[in-house]
Amino acid sequence: MDAAYLKNKAHRVNEFLSHYLQCIEVNDPNLHQAISYGLLLGGKRVRPFLVYAVGEMFGAQPQALDYVAGSVEAIHAYSLIHDDLPAMDDDALRRGQPTCHIKFDEATAILAGDALQTLAFELLSDAPLKPSQQVQMIKTLARASGYQGMCGGQALDIAATNKHISLTELEQIHRHKTGALIEAAVELGAIAANASEQHRQALRVFAKNIGLAFQVHDDILDIISDTETLGKPQGSDEAANKSTYPALMGLEQAQKKASILIDQATTALDTLPVDSQQLKDFAQYIILRKQ
Repeated sequence: MDAAYLKNKAHRVNEFLSHYLQCIEVNDPNLHQAISYGLLLGGKRVRPFLVYAVGEMFGAQPQALDYVAGSVEAIHAYSLIHDDLPAMDDDALRRGQPTCHIKFDEATAILAGDALQTLAFELLSDAPLKPSQQVQMIKTLARASGYQGMCGGQALDIAATNKHISLTELEQIHRHKTGALIEAAVELGAIAANASEQHRQALRVFAKNIGLAFQVHDDILDIISDTETLGKPQGSDEAANKSTYPALMGLEQAQKKASILIDQATTALDTLPVDSQQLKDFAQYIILRKQ
């Protein structure tokens, strides 16, 4: 894919979020630093990229997309901070740096995650869009990040630890834990651009498939990559005795599964009347990335 485009969008959302945080009145400097640390500590910015790519594809206003992309990244950052806590995945490394609770402390990390979650909805309510679009977006992001999405998936993932589960159950976990927020990013970009329901349906098929493919490939990377490349402990899934696609299907079949999902995703885009090459290239990037 166009690496420069992905890098540009990552830089754009980082600059926007950094400026937004600088404009917030600071009441507790330590918490403010933890929020900034958790939100701006590198990362591929996959979800903001999807907001920008879909929104621009259908003619959304760039300024509005900054707020929307920032909101999705705020939710993602909060989820990572909380996932890394001792009561959850208990990780000390994230993106090659100490996790938030290691850099600061557990209480501050919890509060930073809480603040980022609410910041996401503040951003959507500030976005220069019609109230009807804002309401749709708030509902979309809330559902994707809450019980019916990411949080529910995380609970299922915890419940499945040290247990043998089926592929169907594993897919349910991944579609909620990882896929829901990726699907939301695509949907939010479409809402910002006032894309038609027919076009949004094709995008949902695309998003559903890349969301699952993303997690399948993450499972694969946990086996074939290394800690330095990943920026987090390699083999952490196996160490935690978690069910993964390679564990249930074997590495080769898991790789084949990811490829099939990407093919289904790109096929869905063929029905759109706009140039969707950026999204097609991104889909391929998902299963070719090293981290």
